[in-house]
Amino acid sequence: MYQQMLLKETIHTVAKKQFNLINEKETGTLRNLLKQLDFSSSHVIIITGIRRCGKSTLLLQIIKQEQKFAFFNFEDQRVFGFDITDFKRLEEIFDKYENNNILFLDEIQNVQGWERYIRTRQDQGIKFVITGSNASLLSKELGTKLTGRHISKELFPFSYKEFLNFTNQTANIESFNKYFEKGGFPEFLKNNNIEIHQQLLEDIIIRDIIARYGLKNSKKIKELAIYLISNTAKEFSYNNLTKLFEFGSVNSVVSYISYFEDSYLLFTVPKFSYSIKKQIFNPKKIYAIDVGFVKANSISFSKDSGRLLENVVFLHLRQNKLNIFYFKEKNECDFIIKNKNKYSAIQVCYKLTEENQNREIKGLQEAMENIKVNNGLILTHNQEDEFVLNQKRIIVTSVWKWLSKNSDYSK
Repeated sequence: MYQQMLLKETIHTVAKKQFNLINEKETGTLRNLLKQLDFSSSHVIIITGIRRCGKSTLLLQIIKQEQKFAFFNFEDQRVFGFDITDFKRLEEIFDKYENNNILFLDEIQNVQGWERYIRTRQDQGIKFVITGSNASLLSKELGTKLTGRHISKELFPFSYKEFLNFTNQTANIESFNKYFEKGGFPEFLKNNNIEIHQQLLEDIIIRDIIARYGLKNSKKIKELAIYLISNTAKEFSYNNLTKLFEFGSVNSVVSYISYFEDSYLLFTVPKFSYSIKKQIFNPKKIYAIDVGFVKANSISFSKDSGRLLENVVFLHLRQNKLNIFYFKEKNECDFIIKNKNKYSAIQVCYKLTEENQNREIKGLQEAMENIKVNNGLILTHNQEDEFVLNQKRIIVTSVWKWLSKNSDYSK
């Protein structure tokens, strides 16, 4: 079957328009990730993250900083069908730009075999910053072609600190309540239209999952995604989901959830155990990319503020690349964190009361005893307190204050 090829003139026209457009854009709120990027080495910098979380804006911030560059966005519908052979045409266009020190390639996962081209050009001394909305960029193929030659970074919707910069607010309970209500997607914060979140879910399901993996049962897959989003911060089992949605096999559900994770839509957290085998086979907990996104896409999501607060805490831990588990034995604790060889335990409770105090503290204490630590943390909506029980210290603090701290996320 004949496949229509892109003309060099088409690629040139699109590249020129993209170049002019990105030069005209404002840099927006500076992202914290910008400080972590080092352009002095020859490593390819790979930035992954969910659609519309601000990857293109981050690229723009890097571009404005570096100034001499070439840029191309493969998400542009005008170059639909771009394949690896078209890189030669793109090269000829890039060569016309003077002093293009770095090549910025946006949403490059749309081009099959892209990693082979990057490896070849990197060997020729070209520097790259590339982005993608799917963690498959970190696949085995990438590892094979660019072993030891790439640095991978993840971008999320705004953190609380970035939200404060974006909205020109200070850290307090009022600003946190707004963040807790709206989340951190930049476009949604500008327009406050839930259809943005609903369309984002649709785009991820159809473009990043159904089309990419050649799947057919899109209705069921979307229903599964909405169900999991609606049950954020809850346990699930692959077997139960298989029965509930009448999928053909457990393996299908395992695959679908891995696709959700690859696209940064959802995240799974294993039950804490010193046995890797038990971690794999025990039920997991599910979390979503953003609380505003959860509210826009949930089916009759009850006002369970505790679970949403837990989701906010999870996202902060996940952005900082900590190893995250949940604890459940006689009692439950929301998070056990492993940072290098140091463990810590965190309980999340929207409001600590006389009625729930015993349950929340017992769960935290049991987790602390299991991981052999003397300090524990209870994160609340807006409470401060401290307990010393059996020579173990438990600090109670508000999530907004905890989020406002710098780098020690276990305290």
